[in-house]
Amino acid sequence: MPATRAPVTRAIVLSAGQGKRLLPLTTSRPKCLIDLSGRSLLAWQLAGLRAAGIEEVVVVTGFKAEAVDAELAALDIPGLSARTLFNPFFDVADNLASCWMAKAEFEGGVLLLNGDTVFEPEIARRLVAAPPAEITVTVDRKGDYDADDMKVLEAGGKLQAIGKTITDYNAESIGFLRFSAEGGRRFVANIEAAVRAPGGLKRWYLSAIDEIARDSGVVAVQSIEGLEWGEMDFPADVETNRAMTARWPA
Repeated sequence: MPATRAPVTRAIVLSAGQGKRLLPLTTSRPKCLIDLSGRSLLAWQLAGLRAAGIEEVVVVTGFKAEAVDAELAALDIPGLSARTLFNPFFDVADNLASCWMAKAEFEGGVLLLNGDTVFEPEIARRLVAAPPAEITVTVDRKGDYDADDMKVLEAGGKLQAIGKTITDYNAESIGFLRFSAEGGRRFVANIEAAVRAPGGLKRWYLSAIDEIARDSGVVAVQSIEGLEWGEMDFPADVETNRAMTARWPA
């Protein structure tokens, strides 16, 4: 049965990590709280989600979780409620474990966003409005890709493979996905199996998306080419993202 599109009003943001590659900026704060043009990265994310009609956000926290709690308490974004979910395994596991901690939040349609992706609101609107699919992955394209890019092979609007080490690719993931109710159930079943397997806690959640795409063909892609976004991985990214967000409306 083809997936149907129901209104998506909820999102999960994965912000448990410290961001050690950004040290010393993240010595005493998680990278989601780094200032970008007068707002934290997390504040930009929440504003962008609200602009796309999102009403409820669950932020998965870990490192310096109390600082994220305080940031959410101080933010006032009309029409948006936000709460945190603590991942106690943040220092010994990768982000698949954060998704496992938040597995109950995948009931119904939901967006999933990496905690280090900053994006202009039109990207969220485009993802919410994308054609029906169990799982939809936002992708961008550029001339050259480096070793740290999450590479994507897509054909005819369907994801064929995703990973940093795949050798055949034509796009990259920006770390922003949409799940239908069916897609959420499929994803949760996959990560439930993954965390029980050897090495499961050290896996990225996109490795589960790769398995689903290869096994079932239900993962779609949504291009966001021409729109502005950035990741927050290295110190140089901070200045690039500050220059980008400075161009956006406050």
